[in-house]
Amino acid sequence: MARIARLFLPGMPLHVIQRGADRQLCFFETANYLWYLQQLQRQAMLHGCLLHAYVLMSNHVHLLLSAESIGAVSGMMKALGQEYAHYINWRRRRTGPLWDGRYKSCVVQDVTYLLICQRYIELNPVRARMVNYAGHYRWSSYRCNAEGRDDALIHPHPLYLSMGSTPGERQQAYAALFQADEEMALQALRAASRSNAVVGSAEFVRKMQNP
Repeated sequence: MARIARLFLPGMPLHVIQRGADRQLCFFETANYLWYLQQLQRQAMLHGCLLHAYVLMSNHVHLLLSAESIGAVSGMMKALGQEYAHYINWRRRRTGPLWDGRYKSCVVQDVTYLLICQRYIELNPVRARMVNYAGHYRWSSYRCNAEGRDDALIHPHPLYLSMGSTPGERQQAYAALFQADEEMALQALRAASRSNAVVGSAEFVRKMQNP
């Protein structure tokens, strides 16, 4: 079966999803999450990828990032995926694939959907009923974006920075957005992510699909 071509636009945010094989666990203990985040930071720097949001769930990963080339993203994800799989296989004395094939991704129109995508990512633990409040989940960027905790992984997107003139104003404005109900936008985001497509306004989608 032919692979689905990935849509990409230099500098445009990309929502990346990597799932465990057969949706099985890929994180088993605290040390695993810490090791993955350490390697994510290293590989993002090596490949020139800027991370805006993330969440590590027990059997999958969501990343929101920007890069100047699709090669930078694919290179980062390949190196990160391989290194982490080797680490888990060694640590747990297991064999076989850890990930469910290639990562999936979709281009995110920053003006319309960037902040929606960030919230979608950071609310994953709440939707999964792992916590009642996003800030209670340790393995996401919420506490950085909404509460101001230091996170060396995060490079705020210009749209996020435009939400206030000080860090406190931006964090307060961003946290307030989590009260919004945007189910239709979330459905569009999920559909685009499953098919390596694009999410945004009708005009933006049309332009991306017919360059």
